Amino acid sequence: MIRRLLKDKYGINADEEFRLGNYNACKKQDEVYILVPAGHMGEGEIEELDRIAEHLKTSGDRNIAHFLKTTEGKPFSEWEDARYAVLNNERLQLRKNEQIGRKLAKFHYRGRSVSFAVEKTSRIGQWKKLWETRLDQMERVWNEMLFQFDGENDFDRLFLESFPYYMGLAENAIQYIVDTEYDDEPYMTDSGTVCHVRLSSKSWGDQYYIKNPFDWVFDHATRDLAEWTREKYFHNIKTYEPDLRQFIKEYESVTPLSPFSWRLYYARILFPLHYFECVEAYYGTSSEQLRNMLKEKMEKYLQQSGDYERFVGNFFELSESPLQQWNIPIPEWLISK
Repeated sequence: MIRRLLKDKYGINADEEFRLGNYNACKKQDEVYILVPAGHMGEGEIEELDRIAEHLKTSGDRNIAHFLKTTEGKPFSEWEDARYAVLNNERLQLRKNEQIGRKLAKFHYRGRSVSFAVEKTSRIGQWKKLWETRLDQMERVWNEMLFQFDGENDFDRLFLESFPYYMGLAENAIQYIVDTEYDDEPYMTDSGTVCHVRLSSKSWGDQYYIKNPFDWVFDHATRDLAEWTREKYFHNIKTYEPDLRQFIKEYESVTPLSPFSWRLYYARILFPLHYFECVEAYYGTSSEQLRNMLKEKMEKYLQQSGDYERFVGNFFELSESPLQQWNIPIPEWLISK
């Protein structure tokens, strides 16, 4: 399919088709073309991501998968009643012993110099509002279920029992954002940059570097730091500490974190996104197999809740941050953890 689309919409005769991560792709000599379904995005969003990708590429990032333009000059195409984009990598670079913290800081550095207003994909200053909306929606579901629960579904029981605790955590995170914005002034390095919806160890590809614009939002850099930290913590709650310290040390070798950054980083760690995603995914799917997996994940999260409290309570110490120097507060109930 991708070869037909490339020929018809882009005027390119490509060679072999293959799978690259979650996408269909094909090659022509050293160039790689990746087909990305784009029906979930509006034209304005795609055009904005195209401009951001072009900026990062011209700023020196050689691993950006940038938008291939159709013969009509558009960054997407309509094909067989669906919308697609084709991303182009002019060469594939193997991922090897990388300093992910340092590379991420350089990525953010380039992203801060975007010279046009980013509107469609911006999440700057929206965490509090988005978290409140998410919390309100879940609280409504929880209240409705209180009167309907028949005791038969194990996940329903786990959700009903655990939600008040996680609601408290979420409210703490929201209040921490409010206090941060009231108490601290942002530095120049706190301006918006190109981030990932959810940065993970797989975000830049598996075997090869591929930085996919469809993974991006415009936000505060600590969004990426916090989500990388969350993934690392839950991957192995016993062995994450050295990796966390190394990651932050690498990042700060390029861009030191301001007190404002440290507090936003902490607020996002404090917000129990893992719990919210698990609940939302369970009630959003009809797949029995997926529901069983999510029930096991929920049980694991609840068993580890005490360890998570200790992780959050000791976060500044674990990350070797200058907590005392800047008088960064921690919620009182977590100090003794």
